Amino acid sequence: MSRPPGRFRHRSKATVLAAVSIGLIASACSSGNSSESATATGDPVDGGTLRFASASGPGGCIDPHQSPADIAGFYTRPIVDSLVALNEDGTLDPWLATEWNVSPDQLTYSFTLRDDVTFSNGEKFDGNAVKANLDHIVNPATKSQLAANTIATYTGTNVIDPTHVEVTFSEPNSAFLPSLATAYLGIEAPSTLTQSPDALCSKIVGSGPFVSENGYTPNQGIEYTRNDAYNWGPGNADHTGKAHLQAISIQEIPEDSSRYGALTSNQVDAIASVPPVNVSQLKDTPGFTVDTAQAPGGNYNYYPNTEAGVFSDVKVREAFRAGIDWDTIVDKLYFGVFQPAKNTLSPATVGYNKDSESAYTYDEDKANQLLDEAGWTGRDSEGYRTKNGKRLTVVHPYLKEYAREQRDTLLEQVQSSAKKLGADYQIKNITVDEYYTALYTNEYDVLDISWQRASPDALRTLSDSSNIPRDSFGTNLARYSNPTVDADLRAALAETDLAKQSAIYGRAQQQIADDAAVFPVYVFNYALGRSNKVQGVKFEPQAFPTFYDAWVTQ
Repeated sequence: MSRPPGRFRHRSKATVLAAVSIGLIASACSSGNSSESATATGDPVDGGTLRFASASGPGGCIDPHQSPADIAGFYTRPIVDSLVALNEDGTLDPWLATEWNVSPDQLTYSFTLRDDVTFSNGEKFDGNAVKANLDHIVNPATKSQLAANTIATYTGTNVIDPTHVEVTFSEPNSAFLPSLATAYLGIEAPSTLTQSPDALCSKIVGSGPFVSENGYTPNQGIEYTRNDAYNWGPGNADHTGKAHLQAISIQEIPEDSSRYGALTSNQVDAIASVPPVNVSQLKDTPGFTVDTAQAPGGNYNYYPNTEAGVFSDVKVREAFRAGIDWDTIVDKLYFGVFQPAKNTLSPATVGYNKDSESAYTYDEDKANQLLDEAGWTGRDSEGYRTKNGKRLTVVHPYLKEYAREQRDTLLEQVQSSAKKLGADYQIKNITVDEYYTALYTNEYDVLDISWQRASPDALRTLSDSSNIPRDSFGTNLARYSNPTVDADLRAALAETDLAKQSAIYGRAQQQIADDAAVFPVYVFNYALGRSNKVQGVKFEPQAFPTFYDAWVTQ
């Protein structure tokens, strides 16, 4: 991203060196964000409304401090600012913090804050606001399902004066700064944090370039208006001052053909998730463009329950991984827009281990041999494999209501492939409440999730045994527990040498592959379709579009 000249960008020597190191490792260990975006043409235009159609919303909660939904960060980014800004190459730029330092023991992060920032409700941004937000995130009453986990060892914030704070941890957390750059640790107006979690789920107040007076309406969308007082954008933005757009209107249109039709008929100016079958067509349509960005973090993966049921046997897990032709299913369904996944993490993630890809290879003969070795040698009257008179049955609870990117069709094809192996793959379309019941009572064989995150610490979120869902939400859906992997993930948080850190993450990825604890499905690429009158849209490292630099021509 280009950087405006003359911006105050002072940082300590240690911080600059760390940022350079991050950039070098990002180039060496990751394929990059694989973004494909047209260069903006013409001069920015002031005013106008960007009409945007989203494929889905954050469910019943927009508050990034609470919600675990990937898309919650997209919906709240126009409203909340962060202390630091993260670039595609892993380097960091100033935002609400002008500089920062990390103590030698990695337990204390010291920040110098801007003194000219005001929340849209008139409150002053200062050190007390930083403390209030971080304390709010880890407060059990907030019921955070994502943000709190990223700072699980947070012990407090010491406010030295209005522009200086020290954030302390009980254990090193090398993922803190990249996590701090996301909307999930975004800074909300302190007085609003005393409201109930339910109230914050519908409306939040920040210091960002846009304001949403009425908040989010589930299954409908959200309206934003420009914060004309805004003058503290991120250091990696293309301009300073207020946003170009006067307003943004986001409506939810989950049905692919309806969303695509709304764009091509000029009912909206841009859409999320161009249907893969329509990507080439839209690229060839005069007046329209498709911008793409490959998401880092967890791919869209299936997670076999390694703790109970048929997949507690590693040979059965290996058989399903090898015996379903995931590549062909993905290629035929998505026309190359999404690539078949070959690892638990996306290739766009810093520290991606390409060597572990060899574990995820289609081999139907090997799969059948493994199932035989696991004792599933009998056949019942319907042709399904049996063991001790019990059918080989896989139960996959599925939230069809929230299906996107034809994941329901993909699941049906997996079901068909599993039948060829002799497995009765049962798709259970369930409600959200039923989903949580299955999660907490361990009554499932497979669950699916995508987990877009700009840090390789996503691996800890998805695979550390501390994140197994017991009596509260956890994202280790495989219920995977390997002390070696847990130790590696803790070691990665304590490692500041990024080459060594990437090696540790790579080792953990290989062990997860050896244990067949994940069935990678596809790498998510955000496909933004837009009219050419929409210019200046950028992608943040998490692969969601941002609109601070965007404008619309008439």
